[in-house]
Amino acid sequence: MASTVKDAILRGRKTVETVVEGGLNTVETVVEAGLNTVDAVVGKGRRGVESAVSLGRRTVEHTLLHGRGTMQAAVLHGREDIRIEEVPIPKAEAGELVVRVGAALTCGTDLKVFRRGYHARMIVPPALFGHELAGTVVQAGEGVGDFTAGDRVVALNSAPCGQCFFCERGQENLCDDILFNNGAYAEFIRIPARIVAKNTLHIPDHVKLEYAALTEPLACAVHGFEDSRPRPGDTVAVIGGGPLGLMILHVAALAGCETIAIVKHDGQVEAAKQLGASHVVQTTSIRKAIKETRALTEKNRGVDIAVEAVGVPEAWQEAVELVRKGGCVNFFGGCALGTHVTLDTNRIHYSDITLRATFHHTPAICRKALELIAGGRFQAQAFITGHAHLYELNRVFEELMNRGSEIKTAIVP
Repeated sequence: MASTVKDAILRGRKTVETVVEGGLNTVETVVEAGLNTVDAVVGKGRRGVESAVSLGRRTVEHTLLHGRGTMQAAVLHGREDIRIEEVPIPKAEAGELVVRVGAALTCGTDLKVFRRGYHARMIVPPALFGHELAGTVVQAGEGVGDFTAGDRVVALNSAPCGQCFFCERGQENLCDDILFNNGAYAEFIRIPARIVAKNTLHIPDHVKLEYAALTEPLACAVHGFEDSRPRPGDTVAVIGGGPLGLMILHVAALAGCETIAIVKHDGQVEAAKQLGASHVVQTTSIRKAIKETRALTEKNRGVDIAVEAVGVPEAWQEAVELVRKGGCVNFFGGCALGTHVTLDTNRIHYSDITLRATFHHTPAICRKALELIAGGRFQAQAFITGHAHLYELNRVFEELMNRGSEIKTAIVP
């Protein structure tokens, strides 16, 4: 019996060792074969995906750029004269990009250009029109290393030279040779090499194109606010409930300032409240606006900063009356060429009031603006209040001239 048990145990051990050894060999073989199979699948899969993406981009680019010779675009011919015309699709030369426009936004500056038929520095008709945009690269010219077909980008409307007197002093917005670019109201737009190099930015994946298109006006608003030398807790009054007035108000509120919106229309009241206005003064009377705004400050002394964001001489004069002694006025809204303003020099001098006027933006501020949009605190969705096709552009501008409730309309070609 003992021998039988002993034999059984020995046979059992040999059987277990054989099974275990065979099992280990089998497991190692399966694992090795599996790893090889996984590596092969992953390698082939990557190559397949890369080939598909590359082929897809080339196919899209070929179809868009070579399948047809013309595109639809808005051309400014003069005062209140925009025509949707067939124009050649641009081609990217060395250092340039061609971008398919995903969204182009209406703008207060564009509205003024529409009314006046020109812009002293930015556009001379007949010319392609529009300057706030975001889209997708479809062609990169020779030498472009930072962008490729398929990239989502926001291309700003200008770029400084980087070499003139003003650029060397950090005042790139005043560049003697600043390069402007127009043509956002179109299916495609060519981005000049200097703007590609200095002022074209990748859009984070989670940011919608129409939100990214807010980068240019927001950069102007951030510049205007920072140029006013704000301090934490300052009281800031903004005259005007247009897109840029509301943006400056929102930026000031996000910075922790007490904000007062001075507006005329009902829709602007609600927008100002949504965007962080501590107080709203609604009136068409300048004297009433001054009285009610000063009444919101301690001992009626006036606000720390007053920003004029309308662009009419009466509002410039109003802004000076809103600030306290030692306060700052920012004449942010540009008046028509040749406009003159009469100011109370006694008040300005003896109350030690700082007068500033902020124009445009710089590449550094544009990057700061896109970061603000991508960060999520900036309420981008509040500024896009309508959508329209390119052929509806004239109707959109007519409605803006009639002071509708829209803040910005996204034109989607």
